[in-house]
Amino acid sequence: MIIVGLTGGIGSGKTTVGKFFNELGIPVYIADDEAKALMNRSKVIKRKLIELFGQKAYIDNKLNKPFLSKKIFNDKSLLEKMNAIIHPKVGSHFKRWVKKQKSPYVIKEAAILFENGNYVHCDVMITVIAPKKERLKRVINRDKTSKDSVEAIMNNQWSDTKKIKLSDFVIENDDLIDTQKKVKIIHQKILSKAQ
Repeated sequence: MIIVGLTGGIGSGKTTVGKFFNELGIPVYIADDEAKALMNRSKVIKRKLIELFGQKAYIDNKLNKPFLSKKIFNDKSLLEKMNAIIHPKVGSHFKRWVKKQKSPYVIKEAAILFENGNYVHCDVMITVIAPKKERLKRVINRDKTSKDSVEAIMNNQWSDTKKIKLSDFVIENDDLIDTQKKVKIIHQKILSKAQ
């Protein structure tokens, strides 16, 4: 089975692109969603995050996202330590998920596939890009957050230029109809590779 990595900076439209592939019958694993679910479900992860961040990491047994976001985006070493706790668990979960799929290929959507080195486990890489101004607007509207906090996340991610160099396909996501057409073309190319 072909593993396709789908990545892009915050607000680029990875999830939208993933939905277009899903509409074509391709299973999409959204690593960020699974990571959040595991952070709430896994006793081991909970214990380790409380050891790392203190009791405020969870409120009423639920992950305290605003508290963690503030901590990690002001301290790269804390971000790396948190990722070292979560990424191996997400990786194992993904492997189990792949075994259950019956399609010619699957997509793993993750914001930091390049940054954490996991792109090496993918057979094909797709990077979604969009103008920075547009990405800022999307995320501020979606997350009801500030420009500063979005830029802090952007600064922890690789530049589009760096990602594009390692990508098999690039989707510029600034027009949905055009993006959907690009997805269909890439889908056919991956299918022919899978045969």
